[in-house]
Amino acid sequence: MSIWVIFIGIMVASMIVSLTMQSKFKKYSKIPLDNGMSGREVALKMLQDNGIYDVKIESVQGQLTDHYNPANKTVNLSQEVYNGRSISAAAVAAHECGHAVQHAKAYAWLGFRSKLVPAVSFSSKYVTWILLAGILLIQRFPGILLAGIVLFALTTIFSFITLPVEINASKRALVWLSTSGITSYENHSKAEDALRWAAYTYVIAALGSLVTLLWYIMIFTGSRR
Repeated sequence: MSIWVIFIGIMVASMIVSLTMQSKFKKYSKIPLDNGMSGREVALKMLQDNGIYDVKIESVQGQLTDHYNPANKTVNLSQEVYNGRSISAAAVAAHECGHAVQHAKAYAWLGFRSKLVPAVSFSSKYVTWILLAGILLIQRFPGILLAGIVLFALTTIFSFITLPVEINASKRALVWLSTSGITSYENHSKAEDALRWAAYTYVIAALGSLVTLLWYIMIFTGSRR
């Protein structure tokens, strides 16, 4: 019963955090930067200020689809961020460039996460079906559920490794936004607020993954009694 209470609590928290984050970004997307720079221009300046010239900046479809791809060294910005000239556009662009700086400086947690990507990609494709089969056949073939738990554990570990990577990227972004003068004293706290709520989504996702993993473990251990 207690595990379901935790599940519901995390679901509610996830919804609150997601809605709040979207509200924050929508609010700050209406506040223009004093210097009028676009997200692309902010990203380019941050890369150059950090001595990075081999990373491309590209525009991608969708909303909140911004990400850095270490495999091909590209900072991918949603069109709203790429063309936007607001506080939120600058914050997101700088955050994604924070990952590029991590890559250039061989930040350990980013390297660790990158090494896990192939295994996590494989796990994500099959883990749901393996867990389902494991639960249905738990009495006859308990090893199937155990295999599913191991695969799911990989995604949980990945979620927790993602936390320091995202938090560090935001810290790098905020320091640079302030020292470079991109954000002023009046609006820097808004950029910080936007990135803080974005970070909360990763925290909730990691906790949700951990609780789900524990639930599968409880099912497995309960069947062995």
